[in-house]
Amino acid sequence: MKTDNSKIWLVGAGPMAVEYAKVLTAMKTGFTVIGRSQKSAGEFAAKTGIEAVTGGVERFASGGRETIPATAIVCVSAEGLASAAKTLISSGVKRILVEKPAALSRVEVRDLLDTASRHTAEVFVAYNRRFYSSVMAAENIVREDGGATSFHFEFTELSHIVEKVAKADEVKKKWFLANSTHVVDLAFYLGGKPSEISCYTSQELTWHPSAAVFAGGGVSETGALFSYHADWTSPGRWGVEIMTKNRRIILKPLEELHVQKKGSFTAEKIEIADHLDKTYKPGLFKQCEEFMSGPVIRLKNLGEQAADMDIYFKMSNYRE
Repeated sequence: MKTDNSKIWLVGAGPMAVEYAKVLTAMKTGFTVIGRSQKSAGEFAAKTGIEAVTGGVERFASGGRETIPATAIVCVSAEGLASAAKTLISSGVKRILVEKPAALSRVEVRDLLDTASRHTAEVFVAYNRRFYSSVMAAENIVREDGGATSFHFEFTELSHIVEKVAKADEVKKKWFLANSTHVVDLAFYLGGKPSEISCYTSQELTWHPSAAVFAGGGVSETGALFSYHADWTSPGRWGVEIMTKNRRIILKPLEELHVQKKGSFTAEKIEIADHLDKTYKPGLFKQCEEFMSGPVIRLKNLGEQAADMDIYFKMSNYRE
């Protein structure tokens, strides 16, 4: 089968696919949208003016095609991410960006990684917060100050909203993995991966029985001490704070950057060039740009995600 570099496949026709379509259109990248149902394809077309084929990627990829794209983006529901990515790899796609968390179990992630390795395919996991303008500015400050000395992050979820969200039960039961890891990944990206970590959990929710309150801390590979907290039974919001020898860098909300300088009690808002984050879903344009054109600097590869899964499962009290 020949490889076609002129177009990519956008697998999925839901809300995230709409956001990706906006970016790919702006980048003048040719793409084919592959949805599953007539309903989702119709809704996608109504929002974007772009027709999507239906029947799912399994059917589309096995339809006796003479060519296959070199590149694809997978943004189906969380429970179907690993299966869709495996189908693409087995069909000959060599470069894939799959929405986080790529899979809902460690077994699935390892299996996907093995499949990619056997077929010499590159797979990246779409943690778009790494590409926020605020985060890139924060990253520069951390570098200027010689690295993080410590950091803290919070990933409280709005439980009263999540419990009513139309998601599969298996996704809600892994909500920490499916959603909260946006914050966890970002904190460890800026402050360093854990070399030591202690994790504590308590309580439960009907839709998330493994835990409802989370706390812990440890030491990063760079020697920075860190702590974290989340209470899904109480009000709160996402946030990351990075401490350096000169400044406290505050991302709360993550889209904004505030800095507290040594000797001051005031956290000043820093103006950032965030036009792309306001025009498109924050972080998405820069993420797609790096994926499509390189060089790969911030993108998280599947091997890194597979290694992080043990940390995520420990933090969330998941068994498998």
